[in-house]
Amino acid sequence: MNKTKRRKGMRGTHNLTNRRCPYCGSTVQLRSADGIYKDNSRNVQLYVCARYPACDAYVRVHEGTSIPVGALADGKLRALRRMTHQHFDRLYESGLMPKDAAYSWLAFTLQRPLSEAHIGYLSEYYCNLIIDESKKLMDAFSWKLKRTPRPAPVTGGGVTYAAQ
Repeated sequence: MNKTKRRKGMRGTHNLTNRRCPYCGSTVQLRSADGIYKDNSRNVQLYVCARYPACDAYVRVHEGTSIPVGALADGKLRALRRMTHQHFDRLYESGLMPKDAAYSWLAFTLQRPLSEAHIGYLSEYYCNLIIDESKKLMDAFSWKLKRTPRPAPVTGGGVTYAAQ
């Protein structure tokens, strides 16, 4: 059996061009982000609803591939996903937990396998859930984050003294 290496978190068919927009039912096209992104100097590609800009649904693809980073979303859902990522990222950026543990927590909270624990696939309901649960976790462990680290020992003349 020929096993192909799959990108972490990617589901089923990656090509969205045969799919329909979940908002208006139009076809989806792979195209440049020119005219959508203010600056597309990195030549970003998107899957975009054929009715854009009347229908504002699109999703970015992984650089150099045609693999989407999530599911098509309108402006409101894209903004909510960004906000969700900000709250989620605080879990590991604050030092509360390592990044891999944060993604395990996300998978557990979503009741999904780790390979499907990606904010780019979340609906409005699950974005709000992750924001709320992230806030609860940060609040519950705020005492841990407010502790100041113990100062390093002071040395003098080759002799080590405990910090005062």
